[in-house]
Amino acid sequence: MSTATTPATSAVKPAVSTATVADVVAEVLTELGVGHAFGVVGSGNFAVTNALIARGVPFTAARHEGGAASMADGYSRFAAHPGVLTLHQGCGLTNAVTGIGEAAKSRTPMIVLTADVAASSRLSNFRIDQDALALSVGAVPERVHSAETAVADVTRAWQTAVHGRRTVVVSLPLDVQAAPAPASTTVRRPVAPAPMRPAESAVREFARLIAESERPVFVAGRGGRNAGAEIAALADHVGALVATSAVANGLFRGHEFDLGISGGFSAPLTAELISNADLIVGWGCALNMWTMRHGSLIGADTAVVQIDDTAEALGAHRPVTLGIHGDCRTTAVDVLSAVGDTAQRYRTSDVSARLTESRWWNDTPTEDLSTADTIDPRVFSAELDRLLPAERLVAIDSGNFMGYPSTYLRVPDHHSFCFTQAFQSIGLGLASGLGAALTRPDRLPVIGTGDGGFLMGIAELETAVRLGTPLVIAVYDDAAYGAEVHHFAGPEHADDDVDLSTVTFPDVDLAAVARGYGATGVTVRTTADLAAVAAWLQSPKGVLVIDAKIAPDGGAWWLAEAFRGH
Repeated sequence: MSTATTPATSAVKPAVSTATVADVVAEVLTELGVGHAFGVVGSGNFAVTNALIARGVPFTAARHEGGAASMADGYSRFAAHPGVLTLHQGCGLTNAVTGIGEAAKSRTPMIVLTADVAASSRLSNFRIDQDALALSVGAVPERVHSAETAVADVTRAWQTAVHGRRTVVVSLPLDVQAAPAPASTTVRRPVAPAPMRPAESAVREFARLIAESERPVFVAGRGGRNAGAEIAALADHVGALVATSAVANGLFRGHEFDLGISGGFSAPLTAELISNADLIVGWGCALNMWTMRHGSLIGADTAVVQIDDTAEALGAHRPVTLGIHGDCRTTAVDVLSAVGDTAQRYRTSDVSARLTESRWWNDTPTEDLSTADTIDPRVFSAELDRLLPAERLVAIDSGNFMGYPSTYLRVPDHHSFCFTQAFQSIGLGLASGLGAALTRPDRLPVIGTGDGGFLMGIAELETAVRLGTPLVIAVYDDAAYGAEVHHFAGPEHADDDVDLSTVTFPDVDLAAVARGYGATGVTVRTTADLAAVAAWLQSPKGVLVIDAKIAPDGGAWWLAEAFRGH
């Protein structure tokens, strides 16, 4: 497997005289640097997958291409080198397209190697327009055109994925894959572009807005994850409170003035402090309907600054007072050198004391909705947070339940929170959590999912069991597609005769199903049932599936906000 010490230039020397373009593709990627490969192997991607394995790239065989795609996505979000997804032509790619769409919309640096039919195979059952399919979900289509261009084609794809932070789908026609490799070829590592510096005029204007503010709040998003230290240093200097979008959860963990997640998941105190800000700064953050609650967290007279290295992102979701086209790290450094005083502004002793007392939902009193045979999802989440080790990695599926593990299961830093919600598809959480867990083997992976998403992605429960590492899957089981139930049977539909039979199901013994896969299964209806979870955590081994029979919540507190955007 390639490491940071890989030479900038090296010659591809085929191991055997019968080396093919598939070998060249694997060699180039290994030389440039990839971390882990995932896939379902068929005849079309058999050769290239084995070529990667032969060169030291670890490979995880999934049970479904969709699961493999989400594993590669989860891995690539946190790893030092991009993950690789390998697929059969046609149906292998279509099976994976939802996971690829999630990765593309999340700007995950990931490489998809998908076989393609030969140009001469006009009548192949596998023939589809793979480039158009990739483009339709926001991925970048590339292909290996010939033996002579293979190195350049693969290098270009790698550069786009790594330096452009994009998901790239590389089509490998079968006839090109099987063609003899060139006698010798040179691999040159692309030079990383310099971070984009903000204009001096923008820095001065930003510094002026800070100087005029009394209650500044910094909100870091996906694009600010690699600049946490610099953003925190500027916040410390100017007395700003710090928060994150959901995808950057944990970036400021341990900071005295960390507000946690901004938006629909915000605890009441966090929402109050952000809505009272007179300056909100989005660092690589879209400031969209989720993060700003459709703008309700922004006061009428609040100045809004947005920093992003992608120009079209500036002001895309709402008007901004100042849009800065620049890298978050360099912008924070430049502004720090430009601002004058060190007034602590919003960082009062009262704010500090209030945050200490009720920063988290865990510390916020709520009504207990538990019944004799169901548990309030907030009670379950808070108790699970208390039982789990602090060193954990949390991955979240989508659904009505998702706010509970996202907010109650606290993570040590932003390298331990995998949030696959860009495509808003359920069923991705289990697989993406498996991929993310491979980047932090020192932390216990915990996957939060609903019963619908768990059953949709359950093929990868066998993969989890086969991997053999400790893993907790917490299933928030309401025997329904809960988001739809609450959306179509909420208070606004009280007088409607709504048929919910399409989105409700008989209660399933998911713990028994889990045991059938070789996992440990526990059913939780009351807090007393969590004793079995505590016992497993004393000596974690294999996979633990917690089937938490949750009480109806009338629609999660964030759900009404979410559906306003539909």
